[in-house]
Amino acid sequence: MSASEDIAALIPHQGAMCLLERVVEWDAGHAILATTTHRAISNPLRSGGRLRAVHLCEYGAQAMAIHGGLSARAAGQTARPGFLASLREVALNTNFVDTLAGELIVTVHQLLRSEAAWQYAFEVWHEDRLLASGRAAIMAQPR
Repeated sequence: MSASEDIAALIPHQGAMCLLERVVEWDAGHAILATTTHRAISNPLRSGGRLRAVHLCEYGAQAMAIHGGLSARAAGQTARPGFLASLREVALNTNFVDTLAGELIVTVHQLLRSEAAWQYAFEVWHEDRLLASGRAAIMAQPR
């Protein structure tokens, strides 16, 4: 199984909407992922041929889901589905990201984990430049 197929098995997003391509590292508290999908003409988040920085929040949210899936898998379980309930303290340091060469690096740090919800901080980097950051709350779907 390729890295992208392994990631797709962890999240509900499939095809071009699966935005992250590889896991760089992860442990119980964080994950670092990499991707070049911001440059893809087929990226479904593009509008008017461009990819706006606000969509980096989705990259962060997918990294959170991947972290949750990897953590559950390590415990011999399947991740409980969740939905993005809120974004806080989002900072965007650019307008568009589709022309950036090379990879984006997406980091997530788990701040809180309970049966009903998870909180994460996220950052999206290009080389040594922070493009986006924020916090997110994810609510578990009812059983």
